[in-house]
This record gives sequence, C-alpha cells and structure tokens, in this order.
Amino acid sequence: MPSSLTDLDRIDLRLLDLLQRDGRLSNLKLAEAVALSPTAVLARVQRLTREGYILGYEARLNPLKLGAGMTVFVEVLLDRTTPNVFDQFKAAVQVQPDILECHMVAGGFDYLLKTRSADMNAYRAFAGSVLWQLPGVRETRTYAVMEEVKNTTQLHLL
Repeated sequence: MPSSLTDLDRIDLRLLDLLQRDGRLSNLKLAEAVALSPTAVLARVQRLTREGYILGYEARLNPLKLGAGMTVFVEVLLDRTTPNVFDQFKAAVQVQPDILECHMVAGGFDYLLKTRSADMNAYRAFAGSVLWQLPGVRETRTYAVMEEVKNTTQLHLL
C-alpha cells in the first residue's frame, strides 16, 4: 500500500492534480486526460481514496455572498498545557462552526485559529460568547484580515 508521494506514479499524481483543481471532473474526462481507460482510472481513483490520498470532495463557497466576509486569525495561549486542557480545548473547538481551522503550533502560543464572521461586530460577539469561553484560554491575540492575497487548498504535486 503506498504511503508517501514517492509511492505514487506519474498518472496517480496527474489524477490527484486534476481532481484537486476540479473535483467534479467525470471519470471519462479524467481518463482522456491521462490516456487510460475509464475502468483503469476508476480503479486508480478508488485506490487513491481508499489509501487516504483523497479525503473527500466539497464545493468552495463564496463567504462574501454568504455573510461570512471577514476572516480573523486568532492566537490562543492556554493557562495550562496539560493533556486534559488540550483535550477539552480541542473538543470545544470542534463544535464551533465559526472556527474554520484550528492548529496546535510550536512557539509563543498554543493554537492558531482561523475564523469567519460577517463583520467586526459579529466577530466581537463571537469573541465574547465563544472564543473567550473556550476551556483553558488565558490570552488571545486577534488579527483581522484586511486583504486576502492568496487562498488555495491545492497542493503542489507536479
């Protein structure tokens, strides 16, 4: 079973690249793009999914049109760094829909969050009712995004 990028051949990489650019490509279009039969491509895509290279498919939505146009990054410093506090914090973050990403980081703080809100008033309400109430939070630093320069989920494969 492949477990790294070096275990994938050129066709696997091409399929992954095509699918990350447009997850709605039909099996027939994929087959044409890599010059294989649709049956062979289907088997490869199923294997790539089964082995965890493809995690799923989703539509990218326009946050401006859906009332979530303001991006805010938040540094979170916990009051204690014990397994229990980490577990409580992670569990609480999982159920908060306004927190899009949460990353434990090395450095001067414990977690980096990416949040989305309609505007600064909505973010302020979120900070008071949710963010500052998360288990173990001692301190936060907020960075409101003024301009989104690049936003992609595509990995460099080829």
